[in-house]
Amino acid sequence: MNLFLFAELANPNVNIPIILPEIVIAAAGIVVMLFDSFFPGQRRVTGIMSLVGIVLAAVLLFGTWSAGMPASAWNGMIAHDNLRLTFSFVFLLVSAMTILISTIWVETEKVPAGEYHALLLFATFGMLLMASGNDLVIIFLGLETLSIATYVMAGFRKTDLKSNESAMKYFILGSFASAFLLYGMALTYGATGSTNITEIAARVADPNFPALLLVGAAMLIIGFGFKVATVPFHIWTPDVYEGAPSPVTGFMAAGPKAAGFASFIRVFVLGFPLMAGVQASGYLHDSWMAALSVMAILTMTVGNVAAIMQDNIKRMLAYSSIAHAGYAMVGFLGAGAASTVLERDAAIASVAFYMIAYAITNLGAFAIVTLLGQKNDRRTEFEDYNGIGFRSPVLSFTLSLFMLSLLGIPLTAGFIGKVLVFRPALEAQNTLLTIVVVAAVINTAISAYYYLRLIVVMFFRERTSDWVEPRIPAGIAAALVIAVIGVFYLGIFSSSIIERFSQTTQSIGSVSSR
Repeated sequence: MNLFLFAELANPNVNIPIILPEIVIAAAGIVVMLFDSFFPGQRRVTGIMSLVGIVLAAVLLFGTWSAGMPASAWNGMIAHDNLRLTFSFVFLLVSAMTILISTIWVETEKVPAGEYHALLLFATFGMLLMASGNDLVIIFLGLETLSIATYVMAGFRKTDLKSNESAMKYFILGSFASAFLLYGMALTYGATGSTNITEIAARVADPNFPALLLVGAAMLIIGFGFKVATVPFHIWTPDVYEGAPSPVTGFMAAGPKAAGFASFIRVFVLGFPLMAGVQASGYLHDSWMAALSVMAILTMTVGNVAAIMQDNIKRMLAYSSIAHAGYAMVGFLGAGAASTVLERDAAIASVAFYMIAYAITNLGAFAIVTLLGQKNDRRTEFEDYNGIGFRSPVLSFTLSLFMLSLLGIPLTAGFIGKVLVFRPALEAQNTLLTIVVVAAVINTAISAYYYLRLIVVMFFRERTSDWVEPRIPAGIAAALVIAVIGVFYLGIFSSSIIERFSQTTQSIGSVSSR
């Protein structure tokens, strides 16, 4: 036994190319931080350097997609599968769009851009680790790297009390959630004797697993539930999203949420699989499926009903993000109920597609909120948008498109995303999941009220004060172009993306621990 462990330590299956995207992002963050120390005030330069790092990481990631690399490396701690690849592209796109959106905010509020861009890159590094981690330790390291960076970014406006409150609430509640998550990981290790997700999956296949694992799984649900903002672990979201700077809010609503889902899926769908036709069914699987089904229904319902009552657009989008976490959980549950590996992989790909569709649409909306909000987000109430429809037609029609996509109108990315995440749950032919899908459809109809309300406010309300159409900076213009093209492309020509997300050189199920 000792000789076997020594052999593992002596040959840890080192594979540098497989983690090059993460290395590039981390190195870019360090370079930006050092550059800002020696040449402070170069806001545009640090932004360009950050974008270059993200683009280079995306190119390297795309190169690994068909390079025939092994399914795992580093003693099975790093996975190379379509879950990692698809979600990593989501993270890089979110970070790039956030940098573009932040250009006007960085200039207007004179924030230390080097620190901001470095924090954003380190947060991106943490998200990439969460998607590629095939070990609970790696996932936790990625989660904490992401969390610490976003805590600071939420309170980046040091003289704004709302921003300070946002960062403090996020830090305190996030610390509690991390404690639950870490304790859940410790109990899982105690019950299975391993932190490697593939080994955990092999050991929970034994129907005589310790009851301690149920407690560990419950604590993991609490920790991940906080990160993706599911009910009842969503309380922090509206206040944090409202108080944080608009570009940071857009980033938190898209990137960390997708990272949370990537790890959530890897631990529960791949770590606790027990699928019919793949492994023997088990009490653990039935328990977490039932718990998450109830959470999904509550998340969609609470998010949509609460959003109806909001008069602040950032709070409305915060509750909207809660509802969308519920929609994504429908696809998550479909993956958990899949009867074959291929059906499971397709369901996971649908969640990744949903997250990229949501991220593009949501960031486009926050780009406009950032532009119209002016300094310190002074103009983020619904009444501030009264009658701007034909006075600022480009921004108004673009924002309307994003609202329609979030609602799920056909020919938009949001519609295809909802179809894809609902389908695996229906195909599972499970009564509980059918109820979840019905609840999701009803909640989609409820959400029409507050999404269409903003359109009505812009085009059918009278403007009570003078309105000067703001100049659209190049960065925000680029982000809006990417978002508009993405909404239509994913809504009309989505088949190629879906096929790409569903098929890779290595199947998720082939990831081995060594």
